[in-house]
Amino acid sequence: MEITKDNWKQKFLILWIGQAISIFTSSVIQMAIVWYLTDVTGSAAVLTTATLLGFLPQAVLGPFTGVFIDRYDRKKIMIISDLFIAGALMVLVVVGFFGELPIWLIMIVLFARAIGSTFHAPSLQALTPLIVPKEHLTRCNGYSQTFQSVSYLFSPAVAAVLFGIMEINMIFLFDIGGAIIAVLAVTLLKIPSQKRKISDKTPNVLGEAKEGFDVLRSVPGMTGLLFISMLYAIIYFPIGTLYPLISMTYFGGTVGHSSVIEIASSLGALIGALALGRWGDRINKVGAIKKSITGMGIGLIATGLLPPSGIKIFLILAFLMGITIPFYHGVLNAIYQTKISEEYLGRIFSLTSSLTKLAMPLGLILTGAFAEIIGVNRWFFISGILTIIIAILAYMMPSLRKI
Repeated sequence: MEITKDNWKQKFLILWIGQAISIFTSSVIQMAIVWYLTDVTGSAAVLTTATLLGFLPQAVLGPFTGVFIDRYDRKKIMIISDLFIAGALMVLVVVGFFGELPIWLIMIVLFARAIGSTFHAPSLQALTPLIVPKEHLTRCNGYSQTFQSVSYLFSPAVAAVLFGIMEINMIFLFDIGGAIIAVLAVTLLKIPSQKRKISDKTPNVLGEAKEGFDVLRSVPGMTGLLFISMLYAIIYFPIGTLYPLISMTYFGGTVGHSSVIEIASSLGALIGALALGRWGDRINKVGAIKKSITGMGIGLIATGLLPPSGIKIFLILAFLMGITIPFYHGVLNAIYQTKISEEYLGRIFSLTSSLTKLAMPLGLILTGAFAEIIGVNRWFFISGILTIIIAILAYMMPSLRKI
């Protein structure tokens, strides 16, 4: 099928259908791996190590991979990254035919997949403005969040079915197929080459990475926005891991109750993403981020104040907090895509993702320690107070008004 240069809507749809399928299949095998490791080892340390290996490469290598994303063809980098991830999983498929999968090999493959994602995710974010006109980027980020929300919504059920009827190594074929579909979708697209302000000489990785950071600092408000994002990451990312804990311990629910609450949160995110896709071009972007953080803070405070019998109200709050998520992530991506020149976007997205992920371990440590000592419900309340403080900082920062 021939895709014309000006038909950006068709290009965006083909790109993100492929990506959504790949995200869906990746979500399925991630859940399957967690269940497999839990079933085989029953070790919290093993699960923690697996989580660490899943984001450590992105946190450490992020500032430097962006140099290559800006230097070379982003479309080719996405294709190579997907094929690399699929190849790593194929190792587990083959080894699984000859016996039980060694835990150490699964860890190595998780690490390899994370390296591939370190190149793939920023390339996708930096490639999107090559397709979509700037005035429609916020809406399109809403639609991309919609695709992701749908994937996350159905992946637990599919993972449960596959885990019950298939060997773990055969489930990995599911994600390999998703990666191949994503590669075919990207290959089909005729995407303009990005502008480059980098010479063809051997990359000066440190110098070019610093140049990306200098560009970020030169755009009014970007440093303040990054600071707010890092603070928010400390609170926001670990909270999601506590939903099952508060559902089943404080509220006295079952696994079924916990699953319904996870679904409610995903449904809220889906509705928020659809709303962003519908009205994203008309909103005040920085204002949307501030309100999203404020809404999350109010929801966390309300959750922390609920009595043990309040699980039904928590279900509603989880849904409402889910609605706020796309108005943070989707709008944040759109701001970077519209305010930063396209030849620097690879480095910017890699850098911001890296700094955010570096903030996550601190949040996980704080969350684990305080939730254990003071109780998970009280930690929700304190997290809400801290989130409101972050929102107040965002409202008070003069630099954000310049974006």
